[in-house]
Amino acid sequence: MYHQPVLLEQSVEKLVHKQEGIYVDVTFGGGGHSKHILNKISQKASLVSFDQDADAQQNAIDLEKNYPNFRFIKQNFRFLQKSLQEIGIRQVDGILADLGVSSHQFDTPERGFSFRFDARLDMRMNIKQEIDAAYVVNNYSEQDLHKIFGMYGEIKNAKTLAQKIVQARKAQAIQTTQDLKNAIADCLPKKEINKYLAQVFQALRIEVNQELKALEEFLLQTTDLIAPKGRLVIISYHSLEDRLVKNFLQKGKFYGEVEKDFYGNAIKPFELIEKLIVPTEQEIAVNPRARSAKMRVAKRVSQ
Repeated sequence: MYHQPVLLEQSVEKLVHKQEGIYVDVTFGGGGHSKHILNKISQKASLVSFDQDADAQQNAIDLEKNYPNFRFIKQNFRFLQKSLQEIGIRQVDGILADLGVSSHQFDTPERGFSFRFDARLDMRMNIKQEIDAAYVVNNYSEQDLHKIFGMYGEIKNAKTLAQKIVQARKAQAIQTTQDLKNAIADCLPKKEINKYLAQVFQALRIEVNQELKALEEFLLQTTDLIAPKGRLVIISYHSLEDRLVKNFLQKGKFYGEVEKDFYGNAIKPFELIEKLIVPTEQEIAVNPRARSAKMRVAKRVSQ
């Protein structure tokens, strides 16, 4: 299976609040969520799905053949509003985002997302972009590497880690996942080595794909795109993503306190309509990668 969708039933149930609406899945991947949405909405409704990954584009072909009300756009969701306007859509009734990396990307060695395989340090979700993980580790300054590992990987010895990488690349370029593991071997804790490596690879992946910046840009666009009473459903997989999503939905901004009007009412575009939703123990047993998932559901307030 290309990717086993997380929180499939719950996410689509919360998203589809009217049968004849216009819906958007901004993270198509293997198409699991999109297919479930198409089976929930009427034929008069429509679904537009986005993904920048060429492999995901291949997965969309069958859905496009079988569902006349489905359209796929090969694009990063940071260009959501512009792409929808180009096909004549200015408002939608719901948007779903299942953030993070698909199982397919993790399990395809040559994509370089996983430390389980020895492959080129790639990690690009869009393979046409120039900067990959090998470029980052071989060309970024020690200060920038320190910042990336500290912020995006939340690694405690990020400074030492950056120093080891810079020291190692002076002798030989770090081109593969194994090269990187060898370069940072002295930094690895005796316990929880896999957790540490996961944090290192997460930090590089976020930097390569500008994931948090893209997420911020996407969230800001939802304010204009989602019609009053429309739904925004977002599934995140690590604290950095979830913090941005939580702040935006609760406060209408990513940092600082919520703004208020003259009468003391909060000025924010969305209202949370559910408590935090997480996978059941049964789902985690079937799909271990679901264990870190957090789903937040919000409704666009009337303007």
